[in-house]
Amino acid sequence: MTLIERSFRERIVLVGVVTYPHTESEVNESLDELSLLVDTAGADEAARVVQHRAELDPATYIGSGKARELHDLCETVDADTVVFDDELSPAQQRNLEKILGRTAIDRTAVILDIFAQNARSEEGRAQVELALLRYRLPRLRGRGQGFSQQAGGIGTRGPGETQLEVDRRRIMRKITKLEVELEAVRHTRRTQRRQRRRGALRTVSLVGYTNSGKSTLLNALTDSDTLVQNRLFATLDPRTRRLEMPGGEAVLCTDTVGFVRKLPHQLVEAFASTLEIVADADLLIHVVDSSAADPEGQMEAVHEVLKEIEADMVPELIVFNKLDKAAEAAGDLSFSHPGSVVCSALTGAGLDGLLVRLSEVLRSADRTLDLEVPYDRGDVLAALHRSGEVLRQTDSGGRLALRVRLDDSTHRRFAEFVVRNDHVEGGSQPVDEEIE
Repeated sequence: MTLIERSFRERIVLVGVVTYPHTESEVNESLDELSLLVDTAGADEAARVVQHRAELDPATYIGSGKARELHDLCETVDADTVVFDDELSPAQQRNLEKILGRTAIDRTAVILDIFAQNARSEEGRAQVELALLRYRLPRLRGRGQGFSQQAGGIGTRGPGETQLEVDRRRIMRKITKLEVELEAVRHTRRTQRRQRRRGALRTVSLVGYTNSGKSTLLNALTDSDTLVQNRLFATLDPRTRRLEMPGGEAVLCTDTVGFVRKLPHQLVEAFASTLEIVADADLLIHVVDSSAADPEGQMEAVHEVLKEIEADMVPELIVFNKLDKAAEAAGDLSFSHPGSVVCSALTGAGLDGLLVRLSEVLRSADRTLDLEVPYDRGDVLAALHRSGEVLRQTDSGGRLALRVRLDDSTHRRFAEFVVRNDHVEGGSQPVDEEIE
């Protein structure tokens, strides 16, 4: 069950509070995004309220007087639910619902609701359910003061458990069960990644703000048919495709869940097995919607999530997408971010340049080695072609002399065949310092 019941399109009042150091403009931008989230969840904005406060009220978030004013507004616009832009504490939520006489939820609840609607795979549904249960657990409330009955007998007499305690224990059991199941999934993913690394295929993860065009870009680059929808959080389950590079080498490209401002911590924790793909990637392609109202703010939000999942040290290539919608903005953004690329995943404009730049970035950490391989070691020759890029191949007195570009994690596999290693990209080092 989702957090917003949907027998009809609910009417929603949005509430944001301006506190230092934030401005009213920033809060309204955040409420604009919250309105999109509410629409994606299946409801309509009926009104919005922006309040200035020195600090948030610990009991009602906006203060009891403002809450009563909000009640009157809800009656006027016939609102079903009030959505607050920041996460409410369980006590704030209970107090607000008493004053408002209707459901009060926060941005976190809306995002969880959208995830619950969009989860398709068994793993995705389990991750969303775990996040929902973690969110609901501290928000349990009793239904009356009565005690449940227990069977009589020695050792069983007494008041028994309240329904609240029973519910809490049931949710804790379910959380533990889901955590065990998802840890098994995480173990499987780690095994698959190790196998991929043994196959010497490097991995690239598409990251970015939700609805920035990551799935469309994956389709365009790999000629695949990943589901594309013009809605927030359309992709929850990672999808990996083989991407052929201009030089002939291949990489594995993975589309991941989109990020958003104030992404609920419950979701980050529940999607740990999925987000590990990002942290373990060789390179991140950070897809940015050039036509967005605040692309720089969206980039900052993505970087905050990357830091939270310990992926902020993975190299990134910034791609300003939707050139077809905002050519001038894309150009200005690219100018302010040297080394970035502009493209349109929808029309294909700039994709060739993206692939060239991607190859350059991946090769920047590669080593160019000179090797000599006996003619009877066809297995080694085949492995070199699979693992990297053979730049030159000539005869050398009964052996094959090759110059090969390999990444840092692969070159040690061929250490016994290296004759010279002074062609390291970005500088030269003696072979004794390169091969341990």
